[in-house]
Amino acid sequence: MLEKANEYIKRNHIDEKEKSLFHVTPETGWMNDPNGFSVYQGKVHLFYQFYPYKTEWGPMHWGHQVTEDLVKWEAYPVAMAPDQDYDHIGCFSGSAVEADGKHVLLYTGVSQKDGKEIQNQCIAIGDGKTYEKWQDNPVIKGDIMPEKFDRKDFRDPKIWKKDGRYYCVVGNRYEENCGQIVLFSSADYKNWRYEKVLLRNDGKNGDMLECPDYLEVDGYPVIICSPQNMHAQKYEFHNGHNSIYIIGDAEKEISDFAWEKKRSLDYGLDFYAPQTTELPDGRRIMVAWMKSWDARVMTKGQKWQGMMTLPRELKIKDGKIWQSPVRELEKYKKNPIIYTEQKISGQMSLDGINGRVIDMTVELTNVEGREFKVDVAHNEEYTTTFTYYPEKHQIEIDRTYSGVNADVVCVRKIEIAEKHHAPKLHFIMDRYSVELFINDGEQTASVVIPTPLEANEIIFTSDEAATVNIEKYEITFN
Repeated sequence: MLEKANEYIKRNHIDEKEKSLFHVTPETGWMNDPNGFSVYQGKVHLFYQFYPYKTEWGPMHWGHQVTEDLVKWEAYPVAMAPDQDYDHIGCFSGSAVEADGKHVLLYTGVSQKDGKEIQNQCIAIGDGKTYEKWQDNPVIKGDIMPEKFDRKDFRDPKIWKKDGRYYCVVGNRYEENCGQIVLFSSADYKNWRYEKVLLRNDGKNGDMLECPDYLEVDGYPVIICSPQNMHAQKYEFHNGHNSIYIIGDAEKEISDFAWEKKRSLDYGLDFYAPQTTELPDGRRIMVAWMKSWDARVMTKGQKWQGMMTLPRELKIKDGKIWQSPVRELEKYKKNPIIYTEQKISGQMSLDGINGRVIDMTVELTNVEGREFKVDVAHNEEYTTTFTYYPEKHQIEIDRTYSGVNADVVCVRKIEIAEKHHAPKLHFIMDRYSVELFINDGEQTASVVIPTPLEANEIIFTSDEAATVNIEKYEITFN
């Protein structure tokens, strides 16, 4: 199956001009969760859930791309395909670590027995390009957990090494509507023991907790996960599939976590299943699937589906995670256009402020009216609108007229801190996506737009007077 997948990709490879410039996209077919985000032999590897044969979810393979600077990516051969008894339904999400000079992938193998689905954790070992599944898979079976812990919903292991020992967290279901994150440890990454539950859903935060990640940022332990089927809670959490984080206790070797400290990782329309890695220079970097399970946002005739966010650097400040675009993007920014203390009244366009592959910061220094709008990817037919409401301390995203032709969520509101009466809005655009970093990354919002590329105008609108500083760059590999 592995050879078949790689041959299919060679025959059906999509021209890069039809895809995003610097966001990871599949060579063809379907992409979802990032997997195996890790550093091996000096390069950053990113694997992902992949089905090459259609633009919809299917028996999961592991796609594979590699980078030296987190901006330009090179596609490698497919790393894994569902070809063993223990993973014939699919090679589901997982992670990777360098061990004994090898690159070790820890993933969920899905099989079926007597009509029942079974999920167990398996490993594959490789050299950074080709991988072989371990002869004694699975290495973590559900039956080593306590009796009430579900064997069907037991997936998405995240592995790391600390003080000479390996650990991993796995998403699991305890009862019908009760997800949890369970911890395992190992001396050699092949023989594991169950340790404890790190976080158990209280029934108020969706159910299954997918894609858990245990990490450290600025000395603080953090748990990240993606709860399914949450109910909206004001402006912090939306209906459906969310991605959240909880900062734990820095004094404990392996922290426990409390639900009352939870926060959203992204406030946009398309963000799920984030995964992080630590670079040799100590930076903690996160990438996520820029899509929602319930949203099918595609241009007509598009031969690929799904993309990743731009990798982001994580910091902790004021008890929250702050995110910023990876600094490596700076060297690809060209042709600056700068406006200082520009007055905006009514609807205006500005010379040189346009484009679809750009880095643009809009800093409001004064807003007198009730709303201020930035329309991007705009022309007479299409637009995506970001509206700031000073009195409400809100930003509204609206992609209703972006070219979406399906019943998907198009509007979302973000509540920002009242201290930011004049916020800074940092837009990163790449053909079919917009990532907004609000107030130096205190909050973020990721949005996919299926807008034709000829819609490249940017329009500013203020119902009364507003004053802004604008700094815009083209992002180019030339």
